[in-house]
Amino acid sequence: MKVDIFDFELDKDLIAKQPANPRDHSRLLDLSTEDSIFDRHFYDLPKLLRPGDVMVFNDTKVIPARLYAQRGAALVEVTLYHPEDGICWWSFIKNAKRLHVGDTIRFYTADITAAESDFTAEVIQKDDEDGVLIKFNCPPQDLSAKLEQYGSMPLPPYIKRDKPVAGLWNPYNDKENYQTVYAKHEGAVAAPTAGLHFTDRLLKEIDDLGVKRVFLTLHVGAGTFLPVKTDDTDNHKMHAEYGIITPQTCDLINQAKKQGRRIIAVGTTSVRLLESAADSDGILHPFCGETDIFITPGYKFRIIDMIITNFHLPKSTLFMLICAIGGIERMQKAYQHAIKEKYHFYSYGDSTILKCINKI
Repeated sequence: MKVDIFDFELDKDLIAKQPANPRDHSRLLDLSTEDSIFDRHFYDLPKLLRPGDVMVFNDTKVIPARLYAQRGAALVEVTLYHPEDGICWWSFIKNAKRLHVGDTIRFYTADITAAESDFTAEVIQKDDEDGVLIKFNCPPQDLSAKLEQYGSMPLPPYIKRDKPVAGLWNPYNDKENYQTVYAKHEGAVAAPTAGLHFTDRLLKEIDDLGVKRVFLTLHVGAGTFLPVKTDDTDNHKMHAEYGIITPQTCDLINQAKKQGRRIIAVGTTSVRLLESAADSDGILHPFCGETDIFITPGYKFRIIDMIITNFHLPKSTLFMLICAIGGIERMQKAYQHAIKEKYHFYSYGDSTILKCINKI
């Protein structure tokens, strides 16, 4: 399928630099019925839900996976995206051409210079497509604490932040904002952004309505949000991500489906893991491992009835997935409406709720 089908023009002013405050005051484009469209706010979501609905959340927790480092006079910016093992990570590195296999890079912060730093990594491998494999100099059990000390939240490239500077006040609270209120299991290097709109108050309102909330875990990788650079979807390589669905979650979802209750996925990450673990009869099975599933129009969904999701980049795998759920023409019209009405786009932007029209 030609990638140009999924292209559209977007004014940069519509790219959100920070989230709504409170979170649930973001806007919500209601596409929950096939032939209508309504402009709402996210706090209106309970009005669109029914007692007995099952909402599936991704409870991954974003780690501070963006690091600033130095090798000699060369400064580099490292974004971790996929672990090879306890201390080796594949990463995207700005200025990577200055690095060679065997080099040591030394990490720094606003308050710790590279010369003072005791946190380093060795360049193990370079690959034009997969980036740079680095090996940290600390024991695996210490890496999480080191990332907390030296790292920052791995915001997407369209959200600009200055490098850390000692004594400079940072007006953005990204360590809190770029994390869902229900985040639990560390491992993601990008947020499951559909979940960023939920507040504790809204979750209680959903619970009180009689909606069942269940959780799975997909550790989102930085490659998830990148635009497709090939001309045809057949030539695009998806980065693998690690996910877990427990037997208990499977039982709850399978029972709800038997009873005709709606399954509502919160985010494309939840959809991708559900579809990775479902068989051809629409039965969900426990899952523990990696998935590189790539969903494009023509796919028949096995689990979900609806999805809550943000507005995605042109020519991205996520927009392709949304077009597979709602139909290309419908989503093109919906995005045109959102642009006209000045919805905010991407990770810190507004949201939509969409009915799945392509099911087995």
